[in-house]
Amino acid sequence: MSSPESEHDALTSSRHELESGYASGSSNEVTIPDIYFTKPHLKYLNQQLQKLEPQEILQWCITTLPNLYQTTAFGLTGLVTLDILSRLPTPFHGIDMIFLDTLHHFPETLALVERVKRRYSSNTLHVYKPESIETSAEFKAKHGERLWERDQDLYDWVAKVEPAQRAYAELQVQAVLTGRRRSQGGKRGDMDIVEVDEAGLIKINPLANWNFQQVRDYVSTHNVPYNELLDRGYKSIGDWHSTQPIKEDEDERAGRWKGQEKTECGIHNPKSKFARFLQEQELKEQEDALQQAFREIRVES
Repeated sequence: MSSPESEHDALTSSRHELESGYASGSSNEVTIPDIYFTKPHLKYLNQQLQKLEPQEILQWCITTLPNLYQTTAFGLTGLVTLDILSRLPTPFHGIDMIFLDTLHHFPETLALVERVKRRYSSNTLHVYKPESIETSAEFKAKHGERLWERDQDLYDWVAKVEPAQRAYAELQVQAVLTGRRRSQGGKRGDMDIVEVDEAGLIKINPLANWNFQQVRDYVSTHNVPYNELLDRGYKSIGDWHSTQPIKEDEDERAGRWKGQEKTECGIHNPKSKFARFLQEQELKEQEDALQQAFREIRVES
């Protein structure tokens, strides 16, 4: 049985963590999540992390954040992150990876996945595909021809957002390492090192401060495997139907959804229109079920 003094110390410690805006998985306050950042603390963290190198940011992540995974489409930045992790002291590497196989990746991307698995064999790779679908032919049979042209929001939901949400739920993911950098432009131009999305998922962008040349230099120096398409004029590589090579003077992600206003696939955007529709439908079904339950209670009484 604990003493009054020890209970007081534990309560004081928990209160201090809450007031500071940070609470870890060892906190005694069971009503808070494993880790929680207030806006002031998140701002302070980003001010401090901004001064650190990616290796130091990654070490901070591993020692601080519970249920940490790396989400990757095997772009250059994600590959550099993976290689840096592999070179950290033993307690710091071995982060599991999550790959969303949309069934529409380039053959070169899928070949790269196999090379990466051989090179970094100690890292577990979790692959998530569109629900109940294994091949592009099955995807076409279920959703029709060229869904990405007919309904971008639905395609993003089916191929990327829903599989990501399923992965996070099944693996109990609380924090993810991403391959986003400010130099990629668009909505990424002013992002922080650490972000928290509307679902409470913590996203860390350890190479946010690096530019494309720094990433490419690291790959060359450390002989990191990379996508062969990079030697053919591509810089940012996604699905084959929405990725093109770019010119030397174009922005790094100019080849993604070229000629469209779109700059993100949905995973890093606020909820899509389709996701919001599904949420509204679920809330309506819950409300209808509740009203039905009340009606049955009145009948029985």
